[in-house]
Formats: sequence, structure tokens, C-alpha cells
Amino acid sequence: MPQIALQVEKLTKYFHIRTDPFSFQPRRIQAVNGISFTVLQGETLGLVGESGCGKTTTGRMIMGLIPPSSGKIYFKGIELTSLKRKDYIKIRKQIQMIFQDPYASLNPRLTIADNIGEPLVVHGLVHTRKEKLEKVKELLVQVGLDAEYHKRYPFEFSGGQRQRIGIARALAVKPELIIADEPVSALDVSLQAQVINLLEDLKESHALTYLFIAHDLSVIKHISDRVAVMYLGNLMETARKEDLFQNPLHPYTKALLSAVPIPDPKRKRARILLPGDLPSLLNPPTGCAFHTRCPNVREVCKQVAPAAKELEPDHIVYCHLYL
Repeated sequence: MPQIALQVEKLTKYFHIRTDPFSFQPRRIQAVNGISFTVLQGETLGLVGESGCGKTTTGRMIMGLIPPSSGKIYFKGIELTSLKRKDYIKIRKQIQMIFQDPYASLNPRLTIADNIGEPLVVHGLVHTRKEKLEKVKELLVQVGLDAEYHKRYPFEFSGGQRQRIGIARALAVKPELIIADEPVSALDVSLQAQVINLLEDLKESHALTYLFIAHDLSVIKHISDRVAVMYLGNLMETARKEDLFQNPLHPYTKALLSAVPIPDPKRKRARILLPGDLPSLLNPPTGCAFHTRCPNVREVCKQVAPAAKELEPDHIVYCHLYL
């Protein structure tokens, strides 16, 4: 049985903002609301949902960039949320992140050699400039770029090349888990395919585990082994990729899949149009977060948040229709 690489338990994040310039009382935004999931070693879990559902916030909490309001994060059995800073730094190199914007994630004042080589220096993996340069050249070749590109600056590269450089930087410290935060959403379609294929090849050659965050279901279908669907900071459904796309159970998942374009004009799919607008995070719905737009809403949905229900092996749904 594969071991659990990452385990998230009841992870919650609130942000406090000031909406009224004449009031000193901040209001609370619920970005992530008590989600739980696991990622097995060597697999890719796709975290999918529309913009603002809490995907990126979840990834940043796992990475340690922002602290959770409550909940626990375990990496290979070690609870990250309770570690002191000096102990966390020792584990930090095993978890790396690929950021969404390849134009903003690289330091424009540093050469590519210094952008990629900085993690090597920080974690003490190289001790001389020559050693760092050789490692940077090796990483550039691994991501499909010319080794001599180490002399250049980020502004000299296209978006796809910059994202490859970002991937090389993430690989520099030999991580076991990579959090990919919409790594292809800023690229055009042809470059998306190249980067996704590169990530799949690197996963095999470096024995990596991915948490792949995206809003594009076609990308998730191509790269993921399992899929977790989020809505308004809550998990709606988790399942193996084949099960989710062939037999979606949650009404929100069905609506998402109905919106995926079909390339064959002879095939038709019934569209599920959700009524109403996305609720405000300042005043989220009681009970089930999806009940204000759900076509199958019941009275209990408005009062009680649904618990997790495993209807099939490894297929979990959060919906009162199945409880």
C-alpha cells in the first residue's frame, strides 16, 4: 500500500479585513472551512474549483507561506503546524511550490543562475560558486532549456520558458512533494501541453508527489490520479479521476463537468445552469455552502453542513442527498 505523503485535517483559514473606513472593527472572511484530504506518495491529487474557492490559500498553508487559523497538516507523519521555525526549516526543502505567474515568481534583478541557485545556497547543498553553476546547468537541461541560459535574466524569456525555470528552481533541492498552483493557467494552450508533459516526465524520473491546483478540468483530467472539488472554501467531492469524470455525484461537480467543452460537434451534453450568484465570503451560507444554488436543495441543506459520505471505495461526497 502506498504511504500517505500529505494529510490535511479540518484545515481552516480566516482573513480579517476592514470594509468600512470609519470603523475599526475588521470583518472576517472565511477562505477555507475545515477541509480534510490525503495525498498518497507518488500520486497527483488535483484540487479543482472556480476562482475564489480557497484552492491557492490551501496550497499556501501547506507550503507554510501563511498560517492556518485551525486544523492540522501532516507531511510523512510529521505535524507541520506545531513545529518550531528551526525544525520546520529542516523539512521545508522537501516541499516546494510552482507559482501561477511565471512573470512575477522570478526575481528580475537576478540572473537565472542566481534565481535557481538561491535555494541550493540557502539549504547548504552547494559550497562553491562553481558547484552551484554546474547544478543549475544540470537543472536547466532537465526542464528542456539550454544550459547556457544561466547567464540571462528573466525578462529575456517567454512565459513558457519562465515557467520551466520556476520548475527547475522547485526541483533544485530534490523535494518529495510539489504544490503546483495553477502552473499553466497563464500560458497559451500549446505551451500548457508542453509544461504538463514536462511535469509528468519529472514526476516519473524524480519520484515526485503533486498537489496540482487548477480550475481547468481538462488539465486536471490529463494529469491527476485523484480529484478533490472545492466550492466556497468547502470540499464537495473527492474521487479517483475516472470515477469523478464518469460518475459525478455532487450537484456542483455535475454542473462543473457539464460546462466542459466537447471538441466533437456531433456530441451534445446537457448544460446544468446554476441559479443565482456566488455568495459573499463575508456572509457565507449556513448549512451546506452550495445550497443557495443547488437544484436539489432540501430544508436540511439550509441548516446542517453535510458530513463526508464514502459511497464507493475512495469516492467521498459531501451532500445530504446521499446521507
